[in-house]
Amino acid sequence: MGKFIVFISGLLFGAGVTISEMVNPTKVLNFFDFLGAWDPTLIFVMGAGLLVTLIGYQIILKREAPLFAPAFRLPALQGTDAKLLIGAALFGMGWGLSGFCPGPAVASLVFGRTESITFVVAMAAGMILAKQMHKLKHFKGGQTCS
Repeated sequence: MGKFIVFISGLLFGAGVTISEMVNPTKVLNFFDFLGAWDPTLIFVMGAGLLVTLIGYQIILKREAPLFAPAFRLPALQGTDAKLLIGAALFGMGWGLSGFCPGPAVASLVFGRTESITFVVAMAAGMILAKQMHKLKHFKGGQTCS
């Protein structure tokens, strides 16, 4: 049942980012073009997502456990560190340069566009590289972040 829920969730996410046109990098890049062809609709997509998340958390966190898991797994870290700041900067640069956010980029693969494939391959390579760097740092006895 859990895999079916994940599948349905993925379909809903993919449909949502497709309907809102977040799989279209031009639509996203126009949001950042304040002095040109500015398109403010991304604000409404973000606002709707935040509203649904806010309401969802208020309802769900009143339960003792999720429906399909024994316990909630919420982030434990509360602070800001270099790893978070560097990751946020890289995310922002990638989004601003390509017009793709990771989720919509994966959803856009169904259209077979070269820029979607290029972005997802580069994103995967970056994830693999970061994981290897973390392992190397851990192996050499360097300080690790949990």
